[in-house]
Amino acid sequence: MEEGVVERAVADAHRREWAYVLAATVRVTRDLDAAEEAVQDAYVQALRTWARGGVPDRPGAWLTTVARRTALNAMRHRQTLETKLPLLLEPEEAEMPEPDGDTIPDDRLRLIFTCCHPALAQEAQIALTLRLVCGVATADIAQAFLVAEATMAARLTRAKKKIAAARIPYTVPSGGDLAERVDAVLTVIHLLYATGHTAHSGEDLVRDELTGRALDLARMLALLLPADREAAGLLALLLVHHARRVTRTGAHGRLLRLEEQDRSAWDRDLIAEADRLLVAALRAGPAGRFVLQAAIAALHAQAPSSAETDWPQILTLYDELLRIWPSPVVALNRAVAVSMVDGPEAALAEVEALERDGRLATYRYLPATKADLLHRLGRDAEAADAYRAALALTGNAVEQEFLAQRVRSVGR
Repeated sequence: MEEGVVERAVADAHRREWAYVLAATVRVTRDLDAAEEAVQDAYVQALRTWARGGVPDRPGAWLTTVARRTALNAMRHRQTLETKLPLLLEPEEAEMPEPDGDTIPDDRLRLIFTCCHPALAQEAQIALTLRLVCGVATADIAQAFLVAEATMAARLTRAKKKIAAARIPYTVPSGGDLAERVDAVLTVIHLLYATGHTAHSGEDLVRDELTGRALDLARMLALLLPADREAAGLLALLLVHHARRVTRTGAHGRLLRLEEQDRSAWDRDLIAEADRLLVAALRAGPAGRFVLQAAIAALHAQAPSSAETDWPQILTLYDELLRIWPSPVVALNRAVAVSMVDGPEAALAEVEALERDGRLATYRYLPATKADLLHRLGRDAEAADAYRAALALTGNAVEQEFLAQRVRSVGR
């Protein structure tokens, strides 16, 4: 078979099947490092074998079988589980379950709940989820966290060792343990979507494999926890964002701000699904942080145009969100709503307070927001400097071009 065809098939299988294959292999090894090594070897074998015999009908099932067999052979070689191997072996034809709307792929949920154990720092939870559940390269994760690749590799290794040393079970917890981990899982999925929604680096604005994976995981959690309002809120939030993904860039890949996007091209089915989830969550009890964020996103989606957006209501929702979740990023987003209700000068005072706070020193949207406010106030020389500061903080080519154009526009 033609080499390029095989390489594309393996790359596609990596995007689509990595989490299934790794999760199924961890169920055999109970060891994250051993499972990851076996899965990587399975993908290497796929490049050779598929070139000779063609791409199998179910690449994920083929990779799962090979990865499990590789892992079991390694375990047998080390003679660590000799007496238990017969109990672990499954028929070679055993296939991983196909995800659908009526079943929950337990292996992937086991893996993500393992990654999100409260014994790990949140940064480690996010990094492990990106690496193990999504197959994101360590170098890319390091870029997202603004650290060296060797530093991130060491952190991932320490986190996996901690899971092994603490005997953290590879299972979806129940009862109190489940409740203890749900918020961490929701947070990680949200950040995973954000990582793909606007890539930290590269030529493309969006990494579809990450946003798709996050949306898939959010759906799984909503199935697992049908009474959890925050799980429904997260799914609703991601659905609204996903509904407008094709309108975020225009001709030649140019970034389009919300007010420039063609709202008629938004996926109204996804928005309607989000609205149903949101209404049910709001009726069921007090709104948490994901329900509130979904409500804000829904107000944007429901407005016929940016000028007709209900900014006073959005500001009210941000006030409540900031009360229950005092994040500087939320405060920055709230400042945008303040600018639309009380004017850019009032919002600029809040943004400058966030500058002095320092926690968003490397967050490119802080100087970008400040630049927009300065431009609206007619302070274009200062706006150009702020746009340059934002430009220095992003590695994404689409954002770089947008910010460079803004510098040229206000710097005349």
